[in-house]
Amino acid sequence: MYRLLKQSKKSQARLGILKTAHGDIQTPFFMPIATKAAVKNLTALEVKSLGAEIILSNTYHLYLQPGLEVLKKLGGLHKMMNWPGPILTDSGGFQVFSLSKIRKIMPQGVEFNSHLDGSKHTLTPKKVLEIQKIIGSDIAMILDVCPSSKDTKAKIKEAVDLTTLWAQEAKKYKKVLTSSQLMFGIVQGGLHRDLREESLKELIKLDFNGYAIGGLAVGESHKEMYAVLDYLAPQMPENKPRYLMGVGTPENIVEAVRRGVDMFDCVIPTREARHGRLYVSLSLRGSRKATKQSRRLLRFARNDSWYETINITNAKFKNDKTPINNTNLKEYSRAYLHHLFKTKEPLALRLATLNNLEFYLTLMSDIRQAIRKGNL
Repeated sequence: MYRLLKQSKKSQARLGILKTAHGDIQTPFFMPIATKAAVKNLTALEVKSLGAEIILSNTYHLYLQPGLEVLKKLGGLHKMMNWPGPILTDSGGFQVFSLSKIRKIMPQGVEFNSHLDGSKHTLTPKKVLEIQKIIGSDIAMILDVCPSSKDTKAKIKEAVDLTTLWAQEAKKYKKVLTSSQLMFGIVQGGLHRDLREESLKELIKLDFNGYAIGGLAVGESHKEMYAVLDYLAPQMPENKPRYLMGVGTPENIVEAVRRGVDMFDCVIPTREARHGRLYVSLSLRGSRKATKQSRRLLRFARNDSWYETINITNAKFKNDKTPINNTNLKEYSRAYLHHLFKTKEPLALRLATLNNLEFYLTLMSDIRQAIRKGNL
């Protein structure tokens, strides 16, 4: 399961190992998003070559397409997409609850109409686990209610109560999963400390393999998100992994790691890549921050500017001979990538995605190194 290796003396940052059926993962880590069985524009082996140890896929989307029969015939998601490492699957709850006009929440589960063909379906805590067993995910998230942080406290409390009820149901059906599959509970409660602590307290009683923090990065400010982490993370079990769902920017990740979070996922690196926005280390600008020592040890100092984002479609890059980055794409110039975007060549999306995921995965490696050396 999870083994804590080191706790920082300067913050709540932690180093650990999460053991799964498809391999051990070093924490803290970032999960590239493979919602529909693919990280957009890349093959599974390309994602692996970037240093990813685990990916995230989505139960809702895979349930609807290709469907459970196809997944069964192909031997599960690992074989289908040729991914050798661990997979975490979200329950699909967030996607269902975003379909506010075509879903109905009930005590036993949620009824919804497919966004593909309008067909009616019901997800229950048990069915979500049954789907994830067929998918073959290493980490299965339970069904929860994900309210907006802007909802009234009364509505958020209803969501917490139903999430707790469904967590209790999921625990009853733990044997639906294989013995090697891990099950994570999800803490809800919006920005209300009493509701968050109540949610966590009830989930801890159920002794899940890990605990996720849901319902953040959905419209609240960074300051509000960090305030929740400041009081919530220290109350989470020390011997279980802590997962902040859907987060986030590089700064968000660093600040959450400081507060004791171990696991992250976000669409930002792949989504931004498709729009020509690149994450670039300042080492390409020849500043003093470009040295290996500063990148490893100083980049996480508060208020230290250690990267930039650029829009490669801007005209100023038309003749820029600077390499895209100084690692996996150093043989290609920014001018070339600018040209690919302007001519709508599919290779543009691939190169931009390779750049952004390499940046994020290197960030996590550097974070682990900083914790190891006592610099975070």
